[in-house]
Amino acid sequence: MEHDADILIAGGGLNGPALALALAQGGLRVTVIDARPAPARAEAGFDGRAYALAIASKRLLQAIGVWTAVAGHSQPILKIKASDGHAGEGAAPFFLAFDSDEIEEGPMGFMLEDRFLYAAFLAAMANEPRITLLSGETVTAQDAGPQEVTVTLASGRQLTGRVLVGCDGRGSGVAARAGIRRQGWGYGQTALVTAIRHEKDHDGTAQQFFMPSGPLAILPLPGGHHSSIVWSETDANAAAIQALDDAGYLAALRPRFGDFLGEIALAGARFTYPLSLSLAETFVSRRVALVGDAAHGVHPIAGQGLNLGLRDVGALAEVLVTAARWGEDIGSDVVLEGYQRWRRFDSTALALGMDAVNKLFSNDNPILRLGRDLGLGLVSAMPGLRRRFIRQAAGLQGDLPRLLAGKPI
Repeated sequence: MEHDADILIAGGGLNGPALALALAQGGLRVTVIDARPAPARAEAGFDGRAYALAIASKRLLQAIGVWTAVAGHSQPILKIKASDGHAGEGAAPFFLAFDSDEIEEGPMGFMLEDRFLYAAFLAAMANEPRITLLSGETVTAQDAGPQEVTVTLASGRQLTGRVLVGCDGRGSGVAARAGIRRQGWGYGQTALVTAIRHEKDHDGTAQQFFMPSGPLAILPLPGGHHSSIVWSETDANAAAIQALDDAGYLAALRPRFGDFLGEIALAGARFTYPLSLSLAETFVSRRVALVGDAAHGVHPIAGQGLNLGLRDVGALAEVLVTAARWGEDIGSDVVLEGYQRWRRFDSTALALGMDAVNKLFSNDNPILRLGRDLGLGLVSAMPGLRRRFIRQAAGLQGDLPRLLAGKPI
C-alpha cells in the first residue's frame, strides 16, 4: 500500500526535525507536522533561550549535517561548578568542580541559542527531498490500523504513514489519542528564564547554585559577557518576581547571583515555566512512538531535557532504519518495542535521579545540608569518581545509539 510518508511526525520543535533528518538520511520518507509557522521562530532575535548540548548531542548534530551551520554560534562549556548556599550569603565551602581537561573528548558540552538551532534544522529539512514540512498544521485525530496509521489535520486533510511519532511535548495529543497515560507530579516551583550581561568574562564556566527555594543555573553564552539563567523559585515567589519591572527583577536576582561576574544587567526577554515531572507509562502504542518531552518531562536541574530527547531520536532512528533495511514492517509492535526497551529505563532513571537531586537540595534541613555539602566536596576530591560524573554529564555513558557516537546508521 502506498502511503503519504513512511513516518509522520507530530511536532516541529527540535526533536521532530532532528528525527526527520536522521530518518530521511536513512532512506525513509518523512512528513513533519508543525503547529507553528516555521519562519517566525527561525527569524527571532536574541532572547537568551539556549540549550546545554552534551558532547553526544553535538555528535548527533554532526552526523545529521546540522552542526556545521551552528558551530560558530556555540559556546564551549569548559568547566562546571555546583555549590550550595543561601541567597546573599555566598556558596558553602565545599563545592563540586568539573574541568573538561579531565576527559579526552574536549569541552563537556556547548551552549547554543534556540533561534540558531531551529533555523539550522529548518534549512537542513528544506534541502532534504525526503522530508515534507507542513507548517501551521495540527493533528486533530489519528487511527492506527493493522497496516498503517492515518491522521486528520485541522485543515481536514488526511495523511497515512506506517508510524506516527509524537514529538509534541508534555501535553502530547498523540499520546492522549493513543490512550497512553502519564504519571508525575509538580514541584511547586517555577523556572524564571532570561539572559544577562555581566562585567567579567565567564571563561566558559557553567554555574549551578542550589538554594532552599530551588537551583539557579548560570550558563555561558558566546562572547564571554552574556549568560543564560534558569532560576527556580517557589511558584508564589516566581509569580511575584516575574510581575516586577526590570529594576525590581534585577534587585531580586542580585543577592542570589552574587558578584563573581561583576555588575549584571538584563539582556533578554523574561520567561517562566512551571516545573514538574511527567513520564508516559509506555513510550509506544500501536504504530505510535513518543520522543522527548512527549515521553518524559524532567526537571531542568542538569539541563538534560533536550539531550534526553536527542538520545530518543538516535535510538528510534536506528531502530526504524535498521528494520526498513531488513524489510520488516517498521510500525510493527516488535520493532517499536525494541525502541522502548532501549530508551525507557534510561529515561526514567535519569528523570527520577533529577527528581531526587532537586528534592535533596531544595530544602533548608541542616542535617541534609551538611550531608550534601560534604558529598559535593568528596566527589570533587576523588579524580576517578569526578571523571565518571563528567563523562555522564557529557552524555558519553551508557548504550549510545550510533548517531550519538558520531557514526552513521
